Amino acid sequence: MKGQIVHILLVEDDEIDAEAIVRGFQKQKIENPITVVPNGIEALNALRGEEGYARIPAPYIILLDLNMPRMNGIEFLQSLRQDVQLKSSIVFVLTTSNSDRDKLAAYREQIAGYLLKQRSGVNFTDLVSMLDFYWRVVEFPPEERLWINSSVSLS
Repeated sequence: MKGQIVHILLVEDDEIDAEAIVRGFQKQKIENPITVVPNGIEALNALRGEEGYARIPAPYIILLDLNMPRMNGIEFLQSLRQDVQLKSSIVFVLTTSNSDRDKLAAYREQIAGYLLKQRSGVNFTDLVSMLDFYWRVVEFPPEERLWINSSVSLS
């Protein structure tokens, strides 16, 4: 992703955790734009550019907590994967839940990884370092909206 800025959408209802993650990026001198929303409904609004949110531009990575009010992380993932324009979004779950049921439910929705907050290192520096490396070497999918109405023939 050389030359492109990767936006971070942090879906986290705990203000202290959200601040710690943002500080982790600042501490590592990573200045990618970060949007923080407290639940899945607002995350979908931010991704779609609805309800007063400016649409988050691609490429982006979603950091998703599971235990949230209004729309939890699994419900968000299910909605995301059903949306034709958003279904290829890259999502890392970042949670305190070490439940096998939660892990299976999240991976069934094609997440990129399941990260436990308590194992993410002091001040989330391990998480930030991993993400910084990830978006520098991985090719991101093209925006779905560019291909939806395309009449490209593969023959």
